[in-house]
Amino acid sequence: MLSRLNNYIGIERFTTKIYDFADTFINGAAGKNMKLDEIKTKPKSGDERLNLHDNLLQYNLIDFWRWSASDLLSNATRGILAEFIVGTAIGMPKNNVRAEWDDYDLKTQEGIKIEVKSAAFIQSWEQNKFSSISFNIKPGKARDLVTGKRTAICKRHADIYVFCLLKHKEKSTIDPLKLEQWEFYVVPTSTINKYGIEQSKIGLNPVRKMVKPVGYSDLNETIKKSLAIK
Repeated sequence: MLSRLNNYIGIERFTTKIYDFADTFINGAAGKNMKLDEIKTKPKSGDERLNLHDNLLQYNLIDFWRWSASDLLSNATRGILAEFIVGTAIGMPKNNVRAEWDDYDLKTQEGIKIEVKSAAFIQSWEQNKFSSISFNIKPGKARDLVTGKRTAICKRHADIYVFCLLKHKEKSTIDPLKLEQWEFYVVPTSTINKYGIEQSKIGLNPVRKMVKPVGYSDLNETIKKSLAIK
């Protein structure tokens, strides 16, 4: 009886391995040959509602945006807002949709590729002191538009960096939507490369030695002048 049971268990294990091998072979081969086209994102109105089997729920997309992005002082949301602010300064069309995985954040009508980084002294959480200011300048690998894979070479892919500093230091009145509370540092990537080709971060003092800050009203013209574009 015990011998039969062992034989049965052995057959079951063998059969399971055969099925696993077949599944890996078939799905693996299919996965290697599969080509999934890029999904072109279209702007949403905010009125789109959650639905279950086409039954509409009371919650819509703007409820999600309100829930997920109301804390404009959080590092992640402030960074995206900074991209949007720079986009408005360069005349970005209103129907543009943010491309999260591009090799740079924005492109001007003249073709200038922009990387946007943000920092702030004030955070939404309780603080004992102002936050130290630094900006991410880490080089990255480009994404191949055909294969979707990253290239082997690390570099900075934008033409310029715009460092956005939320300079306001009063918690009771800070509001990232008030553009006068920001200052902007427009630095050519060539200048950053001279600072450190493999450097991953840069502090505020080195940035201030490179360029002077400008306000929102002068940002677009400063971006154009940074590469001598009239």
